[in-house]
Amino acid sequence: MSLERPTDRTDTVGVTEEGLDYDALADLLGDRVVSREQHHHTEAFTIRPDEVQDVLFALRDQAGFDHCSNVTAQEYENRFETIYHLKKYADPTQELSVVVPTSKDNPVSESAEPVYRTADWHEREAYDLVGIQYEGHPDMRRILLPETWKGHPMGLDYNQEKPQIVTLEAHANPLEDDEHDAGADTMYLNIGPHHPATHGVLHIETVLDGEQVAHVEPDIGYLHRCEEQMAQQGTYRHEIMPYPDRWDYVSAGILNEWAYARTAEELTDLDVPDYAQVIRTMSAELCRIAAHMLAVGTFALDVYGEFTATFMYAFRDREVVENILEDLTGQRLMFNYLRLGGVAWDLPEPREAFFEKIRDFLDGLPHKLDEYHDLLTSNEIFQLRCANTGVLDAETAKQYGATGPVARASGVDYDIRRDDPYGYYPELDWDVVTAEEGDNYARVLCRLQEVEESARIIDQCVDLLEDWPEDDREIQSNVPRTLRPDDDAEIYRAVEGAKGELGIYIRSDGTDKPARFKIRSPAFSNLQTLPELAVGEYVPDLIASLASLDIVLGEVDR
Repeated sequence: MSLERPTDRTDTVGVTEEGLDYDALADLLGDRVVSREQHHHTEAFTIRPDEVQDVLFALRDQAGFDHCSNVTAQEYENRFETIYHLKKYADPTQELSVVVPTSKDNPVSESAEPVYRTADWHEREAYDLVGIQYEGHPDMRRILLPETWKGHPMGLDYNQEKPQIVTLEAHANPLEDDEHDAGADTMYLNIGPHHPATHGVLHIETVLDGEQVAHVEPDIGYLHRCEEQMAQQGTYRHEIMPYPDRWDYVSAGILNEWAYARTAEELTDLDVPDYAQVIRTMSAELCRIAAHMLAVGTFALDVYGEFTATFMYAFRDREVVENILEDLTGQRLMFNYLRLGGVAWDLPEPREAFFEKIRDFLDGLPHKLDEYHDLLTSNEIFQLRCANTGVLDAETAKQYGATGPVARASGVDYDIRRDDPYGYYPELDWDVVTAEEGDNYARVLCRLQEVEESARIIDQCVDLLEDWPEDDREIQSNVPRTLRPDDDAEIYRAVEGAKGELGIYIRSDGTDKPARFKIRSPAFSNLQTLPELAVGEYVPDLIASLASLDIVLGEVDR
């Protein structure tokens, strides 16, 4: 059953039958805890910037916090600050924030990368956008902006109107003649950024040793659109909601909207009527099916190199879902359908025709999934290309903060819909799909099986909506015209997006706009695992492994 969580670890410090004992965690860390403060759903321990690794090692190894889900950096008038949002894969409701302040004149903090491998990219982003440096980081350079960029765009003193001037020397060819070694056994290969196999504008710097991949480094940032800054300039109630559709922009809009809605609603103590929760759950699972169809279709295109069968079948079925979502929301991709406290409007009329359209799709889905299994999972060529390639074990997946089908295909039984329930998921009957192999084949199989589970959820939602009393169809709760959360309130909440844990951190300042808005992209963390999947294998395996991660660069770069 979906409501059965994995067995919780009870032998770790601070774990009680009632939940976390933060006093015990503070005792574990001793005088390394400078102060404590209350965030929504968790406590935050403030520590010194030169003790980050000692603190995080203790929390990981003795208290069981094996999931560094997000890293938030921000600047105040009198300090810089890094927040490590820690969870447990076995129970993500057990949360702890570790706050690391640094001075304005010397914003240097110890790196968390030796403790959590995922901190590599997160800390690089914090340096790039905010300006905090991390001592002991293995590669402390920009990640989203060019190396020639001057300043840090999310710093308080950054002048957005000042032009960026890049000297001609900065554009010099990095592969000058003196960089070539006639006796070298390796070859440097650029893949992308303009190549269909990179699933967007992604540059993969690859070093080949003969035919095998010796080194891989994803180069992101080509599609960075300042989504966090734009959200910080929008009001909570009216102006932020259209932006989430543009993160994972291919199919998962309502899942993205729900990440913001859940965070803002809990920050401002807004209720959502049950009827609206059912509509949210149904529409979110329709988006999940559409996203997985696209993932499977593009994966087949990358592995087979054929455009006609699997790819077009996937788009055919995705198109049916998009038609249903268009009937519901009026849009095909940029839905802007959720509202804080509910949804924008009720189901389309006539309701019976709308339900029949969904039922027809669900009734035909098992046969269509059989076609995918005939074309893909039972195909001998596909099995040879995907089985035992791109292998990611469970512990490595956790180290990189991997979530969604990428983690579940490696045996990490982690799904926020079940483990940190929201919406109407706790009332429905469904299962979390996992596999043990952790290879390219398992990741595709997990997505196809998750489509079946999403169909189960949608079917139950339609049953509920058909029988819902007409007088009780409340689509929104009573929401104030202007939302102004308490000054200096902080919250991190997440939902199970199509690609994994999609989270939002918000810090309020008493106004109707966030002081800090941080997006935790599942594709950002999942993409970090690519070197683990590809090194030692061949270029075609590298392409298959990248496709199996199902990234969208709009969500990676934000």
